[in-house]
Amino acid sequence: MTSTLILAPLRGITEASFRDIFVRFFPGFDRAVAPFISTFQGSRIKPAKFKELLPENNRRLPVVPQILSKNADHFIATARMLAELGYTEVNWNLGCPYPMVANKMRGSGLLPFPDKIEAFLDKVHQEQPLAISVKTRLGRRDAEEIFALLPVFNRFPLSEVIIHPRTGIQMYEGTVDLDTFARCVELCRHPLVYNGDITSYAAYQRLTERFPLVKNWMIGRGALADPFLAARIKHMALPAEPLQTLAAFHGELLACYQKMLSGPSPVLGRMKGLWFYLAASFADGSKILKKIQKMKKLEPYQEFTGEIFAHGTWQPDQQGETP
Repeated sequence: MTSTLILAPLRGITEASFRDIFVRFFPGFDRAVAPFISTFQGSRIKPAKFKELLPENNRRLPVVPQILSKNADHFIATARMLAELGYTEVNWNLGCPYPMVANKMRGSGLLPFPDKIEAFLDKVHQEQPLAISVKTRLGRRDAEEIFALLPVFNRFPLSEVIIHPRTGIQMYEGTVDLDTFARCVELCRHPLVYNGDITSYAAYQRLTERFPLVKNWMIGRGALADPFLAARIKHMALPAEPLQTLAAFHGELLACYQKMLSGPSPVLGRMKGLWFYLAASFADGSKILKKIQKMKKLEPYQEFTGEIFAHGTWQPDQQGETP
């Protein structure tokens, strides 16, 4: 069975316009999960939040919307709106590690409370029209929390369970807990998606060898550091001049943000978010990132990035990869 590659949701980066441009230059992904819609302010959602999910803005890559919520009624109301747009599946965010979210008992902040998760799923499965998948971590503070959650997940007809094998308080630090994930593979009755630290073909290969039953893989930060990663994994042809492809992608993305956003500050903010990851695949990446982060005007930014694409050394993590 061929592996399915899923573009992870990275808030502020992998939104509809980014996904549209990204997949035109960098093939290999089969679908994406969109950055979350939050319902914490009530069941009414601003129409602007749905613009990212309008079918006309998501024609190149199938997308699953994601909802961040601890209130079943609000989740149901949002899911119904998404069903009206033509969606058949929605993802529930139980993994967001950021304290401003988790401390309000949303995202990974709900993981220590399997009874609340069970009550939530029980209600939404009775009343909302879409299939539900779940994106989770091993726990908020303790990786063992997942073993109280899996029996709850197993009770419901979830379409899949996406697991990032870290705790919430780890954020993205430390190593992924593959031993605990291995136990999840044995215990979970639903299709599992692995998410976390897939940064090279070699890393992907090690994971597929260890977890042969897992066929779905979610990649986020690794794909931003090396946009060709999905193509490497799928053994697709790569461009002879990758920096030219990167430059063309960067140019279209920048032009898109200049058209979408008002003023240089938000445009630079979006581009700096991309370079936080992309710089890691260049020689002297830390120096590149530091210089970009200090920039406040578009003209010097464009001049500097033009020099990088013309003369930089592109060296993504390719250990063990096939040409």
